[in-house]
Amino acid sequence: MKFNTGYQGREAAIIDLFTATFAASEGEQEGSLIGRLARDLLGGTAERDRFGCTAEDGGTLVGAIVFSRLHHEQDARTVFVLGPVAAATDRQGKGIGQKLLAHGRAALRSAGADIATTYGDASFHGQGRFHADPRSGRPGPLRAEPPGRLAGTVVDETATDAA
Repeated sequence: MKFNTGYQGREAAIIDLFTATFAASEGEQEGSLIGRLARDLLGGTAERDRFGCTAEDGGTLVGAIVFSRLHHEQDARTVFVLGPVAAATDRQGKGIGQKLLAHGRAALRSAGADIATTYGDASFHGQGRFHADPRSGRPGPLRAEPPGRLAGTVVDETATDAA
């Protein structure tokens, strides 16, 4: 398996992967929504404000991950939020998502990012070395739907400054 940073020229395949993966697990409407999100992130977000990685096996795209930069005028740290992440439906359960997450975090760290964050269940994301930030107490930038599904900010425990 080959892990790559970036996705130039693979945008259509990545969008298709997100659409198909989320449609299979969450339904057609969710697949369409996540596919549009991926299209908007890859096509409409400044390159310095997005960061992505892919996984390929034998030249076939089997996974992708996207991080987007968060900005806060009172905090100069470089912060990226995780999402979406997908592994091809027929390749799930083989650790591709976790390996992509590890590759992405290491690449972000090498690029100078201070924090990687996500929304979600800390026990799930804990597999990827994310943990609940007890100091946060701040709401995330997006309203969670349905309530509780995207609850709490989770911070990468390997960040150089998570205060």
